[in-house]
Amino acid sequence: MSEHLTVDGGTIAYEVTGEGPLVVLAHGIGDSREAFRFVTPALVEAGYRVAAVDLRGAGESSAEWPSYSRTDIAGDLIAVIEHLGGPAVLVGHSISGGAATIAAAKAPTLISAVVELAPFTRKQQMSLKDLRVARFRRGMLHLLGTAFLGSRSQWRKYLEVAYPGPRPADWHERLDQIDAMLREPGRMKALQGMGKTTPADAGAQLPHVQSPVLIVEGTLDPDWASPQAEGEAIVAALPPGIGRLEMITGSGHYPHVQFPSELVELMLPFLKSARA
Repeated sequence: MSEHLTVDGGTIAYEVTGEGPLVVLAHGIGDSREAFRFVTPALVEAGYRVAAVDLRGAGESSAEWPSYSRTDIAGDLIAVIEHLGGPAVLVGHSISGGAATIAAAKAPTLISAVVELAPFTRKQQMSLKDLRVARFRRGMLHLLGTAFLGSRSQWRKYLEVAYPGPRPADWHERLDQIDAMLREPGRMKALQGMGKTTPADAGAQLPHVQSPVLIVEGTLDPDWASPQAEGEAIVAALPPGIGRLEMITGSGHYPHVQFPSELVELMLPFLKSARA
């Protein structure tokens, strides 16, 4: 059942399932909390209270907002955690990985640990060498088409690249759901707004994070020429000893959808150690 929290600028929708220590899940751009439909039941079964959040502009949250930066999203997530009586482990995908970094740095008593899935947490620098990687080149082309043209078909083509296989059984149904969401007034504008923001605000907070951080990257993620190098760079920018990187072989930009069992197997020992 959806619940709504009023914050500065609009309302944030979320859904809470289960009992136990709090885990908050935040999706990436052009998606909704349904992105965690395979992960949430496993975490609930493992004894966690799971809150899956719709980002500002997405899902059932308000569509139109003044801005869509990672700092803005971090503020929304902190408000949800405060409302639910944290502390919480904060799990963020893509843009929300950067937002989780900011939230952990700004509210260390509320964020007990962070899991970042294919996160955009550092300022990006593209080289000509990167463009030699076909999947990166294709993904970037469709992302640019989405960001600057507001094209739903370009977003759909990006998702085709970002999910290199395996794909979930509800793949085509889910694509249609995402397309329907983006047809709603203000939703594509929100996607474009997020896509045009810089991760520099998140990168600036990496040295200030105090809680343990698990970075998860897919080996076939088209958003980077080398996903492993990106993950290693994030860990290196964190204070020594608090971050670690795990790679999921064959995953694209959505490990929580493509390989939910493998992801949960990585998360559960991390969550246990964070609680200890």
